[in-house]
Amino acid sequence: MTASRPAATGRGGRRPGEDPLTDHRDAPAGATEPTAPSGPTTSDAARVPRNLHAFIAGLPKAELHVHHVGSASPRIVSELAARHPDSKVPTDPEALADYFTFTDFAHFIDVYLSVVDLIRTPEDVRLLTYEVARELHRQQVRYAELTITPYSSVRRGIDERAFMDAIEDARKAAEKEFGTVLRWCFDIPGEAGLESAEVTARLATDDRVRPEGLVSFGLGGPEIGVPRPQFKPYFDRAIAAGLHSVPHAGETTGPETVWDALTHLRAERIGHGTSSARDEKLLAHLAERRIALEVCPTSNIATRAVRSLDEHPIREFVRAGVPVTINSDDPPMFGTDLNNEYAVAARLLDLDERGLAGLAKAGVEASFLDAPGKARITDEIDAYTTRWLTA
Repeated sequence: MTASRPAATGRGGRRPGEDPLTDHRDAPAGATEPTAPSGPTTSDAARVPRNLHAFIAGLPKAELHVHHVGSASPRIVSELAARHPDSKVPTDPEALADYFTFTDFAHFIDVYLSVVDLIRTPEDVRLLTYEVARELHRQQVRYAELTITPYSSVRRGIDERAFMDAIEDARKAAEKEFGTVLRWCFDIPGEAGLESAEVTARLATDDRVRPEGLVSFGLGGPEIGVPRPQFKPYFDRAIAAGLHSVPHAGETTGPETVWDALTHLRAERIGHGTSSARDEKLLAHLAERRIALEVCPTSNIATRAVRSLDEHPIREFVRAGVPVTINSDDPPMFGTDLNNEYAVAARLLDLDERGLAGLAKAGVEASFLDAPGKARITDEIDAYTTRWLTA
């Protein structure tokens, strides 16, 4: 499907950075001024009362579906593009607003891979990872499972041990300096076929290279023409090595892809799962088994997986009792961030502060953090909410 290009400007025709989404002067201590999301859902998020935006800005959170390269800020992308001038990626951060405007999912994948091509050295890897952690910290993210595609970097010539050292060094530095705990999900780039699956499975299960922070194994990229069952042997190996299964499914295809992920890949969470709403039996299964969906509203609009926010199935998921977590996917590429996604969810689900706190706790509960870590963040969410409501 070919769709018309959306406007690349933000509210009122402004470019990104010229019109902050909300006034955060009432945000609690520790919540910093946000960047200015300017993607396809910012006008919807702006319909949320300012007090809720301020509450969201300081709310402790977990993020479970956010991509490593896809989280590179315009500043970092432009810096990497300047390091590698043979790339077609613009070096001007302002020009990236147009570059990150997608006609459909296939176009998004093309642009995404062009940014992946900018990550060519261990120094690039460390810079990107550390800066992603800094941005998560700004949004009060206490814990994040960052989706990384090591195959792409190894295939481009980065030594696999040097790659692992770079992400681990950044992870440890970020936890020490920001207090943000990062864990990794290694995912197979589906468009690269079974060779990429073999490499990813080896890197995820070989104790000689497997990084300490790795907790899960995933599958991303296009779904059309990339059947999930063919990846079963690789997921079996990862699960046998103690990793959790978190494939993308049902983002651009029907609910049968979600069933395949559950049946063949033994999915414990589903990335996106948007089309699950079209199958009542699937919704009942997800609800009964407490299999969470990693919902990314702005991403679904930007890639044209969903036509509009009013048609987004998040309401159906909640009504069916399916566990829902809110995530940003590839935030700078989609002109969003996690705070904006919470504001979008507040509008779609008609949530107040307690409802938003419940959404944040759902993200913690669906994570692969250990029980003491979950309890610590959950207690922090409760304490923050109580302080806010009694102030």
